[in-house]
Amino acid sequence: MLRYVIERDIPGIGGLSPEEYCAGAQRSKDALDAIGTRIQWVQSFVTGDKIYCVYLADNEGLIHEHAERSGFPANRVEQVRTVMDPTTAAR
Repeated sequence: MLRYVIERDIPGIGGLSPEEYCAGAQRSKDALDAIGTRIQWVQSFVTGDKIYCVYLADNEGLIHEHAERSGFPANRVEQVRTVMDPTTAAR
């Protein structure tokens, strides 16, 4: 599977309640279940007005299908080419 970073513009998302985050996560999981095993949600980072998500998927089209099914926009989708961290400097 390929790794993708998705930027979702959702004004005010950072101010939701824990219950609202739970409901949103469930909506996302339901969409994933409907699509099948060719896509996987890794994690998401919530800021004031955006969510940045990391997904594994067979192709970018599945990312957009998930966005449609879940109701969460996929304003920008980028395929990850490589991963860097502090250990990268030791190579």
